[in-house]
Order: sequence, then structure tokens, then C-alpha cells
Amino acid sequence: MLTWLGLCTIGALLTLILFRITSVLVAFTLVPVVAALLGGFGSQLGAFAMDGIRSVTPVAVLLAFAVVYFGVMNDAGLFDPIVRALVRTVGRDPVRIAVGTTAIATVSHLDGAGAATFMVTVPAMLPIYNRVRMDPLVLTCTTALAAGTMNMLPWGGPTTRAAASLHTTPSSLFLPVTPAMAIGMVFVFLFAVHIGRKERARLARASHDTVDVVHDAMDESAAEGEVGVLWYFNAALTVVTLAALFTEMLPLPLIFLLASAIALLVNYPQSDLQRERLTAHGSAAMMMVTTVFAAGVFTGILTKSGMLDAISGDLVRILPDAALRHLPALMGVASMPLSLAFDPDSFYFGLLPILANASQAAGGSAIEVGRAAVLGQMTTGFPVSPLTPATFLLVGLAGVDLGDHQRRTIPYAFAVTLVMTIAALATGAIGL
Repeated sequence: MLTWLGLCTIGALLTLILFRITSVLVAFTLVPVVAALLGGFGSQLGAFAMDGIRSVTPVAVLLAFAVVYFGVMNDAGLFDPIVRALVRTVGRDPVRIAVGTTAIATVSHLDGAGAATFMVTVPAMLPIYNRVRMDPLVLTCTTALAAGTMNMLPWGGPTTRAAASLHTTPSSLFLPVTPAMAIGMVFVFLFAVHIGRKERARLARASHDTVDVVHDAMDESAAEGEVGVLWYFNAALTVVTLAALFTEMLPLPLIFLLASAIALLVNYPQSDLQRERLTAHGSAAMMMVTTVFAAGVFTGILTKSGMLDAISGDLVRILPDAALRHLPALMGVASMPLSLAFDPDSFYFGLLPILANASQAAGGSAIEVGRAAVLGQMTTGFPVSPLTPATFLLVGLAGVDLGDHQRRTIPYAFAVTLVMTIAALATGAIGL
């Protein structure tokens, strides 16, 4: 009962979002509430939902003030010199811009923090996309592909969770799949070239007069003079903010709250101007915050009601022994789509140990199931999953719709996972 209810709930949510039948907020709120009522959890509905909301509150606050902070920095011209430098480097060619985005996201994700990667990459590149009139979905897609594949690093969340749940070391999981990850990154850049070419063709079909005007504006921008003292202050504030973010000197929401207050005070000393900037960026921040809270309701109800646990247990029970013996290969194929159904903790601490032990009992390899899992579950899959708050940060900073982002990115993310699975099979990291 709970298994079918959980599967129907997840399926209904994804259908409503991907096909834009309702808004994301409506889907995240009403679908789990209806499911809880149908499952007989009416008396516990409030507790389940509030547990979920409390779990995402820090992320919601972080997202709100991150959007405000980077909006104020953009208004103050912080990114203009960066844009000019990047324009001189990547030019106006969508292919080079897409590849440059991928490179920035790849380097930014060396620390394994998705939120930090998105807050570095998107604000730096979005002004270029706007000036060239490129689709911001290209930005979110290429950023997601790079960050997702890099999330396999041994200090990243999925690999450390898998190692902890299987009582092994992150290196024993990661080192054998390193060649597969390297091949995956090659394909990420190849996909960036492909996506850039498609965008180049789309822009070529646009009005040549419009493109010429944009190019002229860019040329004028590139010829602007030197920056002032205020720019250096804003740059220093941003560097300190990101350093505090990486080192977690303070709680992340507090970091951006303080940074936003300082940025408003210095750049817009008058209170009416501060209110004006907050109003200008508040609508985007509020839209993403309400969505994150609604997502908390969804995850809270599915987790606390036991639906996710029921899906995990029944999945193991219905799999035949033959499938369990070949589970590493099957897991590699299914790992990325499973990111749409399981949050990282539920999967790695709930489902993975059960599947790994069942595979070992049937003659397979437990650790190979873990290696296959990190090829996609909350790695390539995390920047498109509605169960990870960082996804909402990515689409919120870029100002795109979650469903549009998922439709654009999921096919490429799944393809990267398939390539890495084949590479892992070929190199012996996982068995067939």
C-alpha cells in the first residue's frame, strides 16, 4: 500500500512539473498532502509537513539572501569588468561560452559543494548570456552537467554517504571509477559543444538587426574605463563572502544575510534606495523560497510517512536473484533516474545497504553496487532533482523554470551516466 502510494505520489509530482500542468509550488504542496490523506496520515500530516519545512529552512534563508546579494552586486556593476574580460576570452560565440561555463563549473565544484558552485558560476556567466541573448537554460544545463559529474569526488556527499553506509572507504569506491568519471567529463564538454552549436543555430535564425545591436552594446561595454573604489570594495566583500561560505566560518544563511546588509548599506546608503533594491529582487527570492518550503512539505511527508522506506524494502523483495547478481550494471543504468525519487540520505542510508547486501547474498558484489550508485544517484542527478535544495538555487539564480531546466538537462545527464556505466563495465570497476 505505502509503496504504491509513494510511487504514485512521485509519478504525479514529476508529471505535473515536467509537463507544466501546475506550478511547482502547487505540485509540491497538494500532491503529498493528498497522498498523506489517502494513506490515513491525516492526524500526523501537520507534524510530517513541519518536519520537512524545518529541514529546508536554512536552505530557504540561504537562497533568499543569495539572490538578493548577487542582485545588488549586479546592480552595482560588480560583474561588468568580469563580463568584459570573459567576453574578450570567449567572444560572442555560444559554443565557446557554453564550454567556458562548463569549465568554470568544473573548477568551482572541486570542493564538492553544489550551492557554492552555482553561486560562483551563474552570477559570473549570466550577464554574458543576457548580452548575447543566449537561452539561460544553456547556462543551467552545462553548469548542472559539470557539477553533477564532479560530484563523484571522494569528498563529495554521494561518495562519502555510500562509503559510510557500506562500511568502506571513499577511495575504495572512487578510485576504480576514476577512469569512468574522466570519460564522463570528456562527454560533458562534448555535450557543451553540442549544446553551444544548437544555441548558435538558434541565434542565427534571430533578427540580424537585433544581434548587431547586442554586439554593438557589447563592444561599447568592452571599451568602458577603469573601475572605481566602490567596485574594489564589492569585489573584496564577495571574495570574503565566498571564502566564508567555503570554510563555513558561520552558518551559511547568516553569511549571506550579513553580506546582503553590508552591500545594501555601502552601495545604497539611503533607506529608500535600499527598499527599492529589496523590492526589485525580493519577488525572485520569494518565489524560490516558497518553492523550497513546498519541497520541504513533499520530502517531509514522504519520509516521515514511511513511503520511501516501503519503496526501498519492496524493491529488494521483488527483484529476482538473477537481477540481484547483475545489480551493479542495473544500478548504473538506474542511478541517475533514482535521483528523482530518492533524496541522498534515503537512498544511501536506506536503500543502498539493502540492495548491496542482497546482491552479495545472491553472489554479486556489494561494493560494486555502491560504485554503480555514485555514477548517477545524486551525482549527475542532483542538479535536476526536486529533492535537493541546490537545484532550486541553480534555477533561481538563473531565473528559469524548474520543469524547463529538467526537460533540457535530464537527457544529457542520463546520457553521461550511461557512458560512465559502460566505461565502468569496460574497466572492471563494476561487473556485468
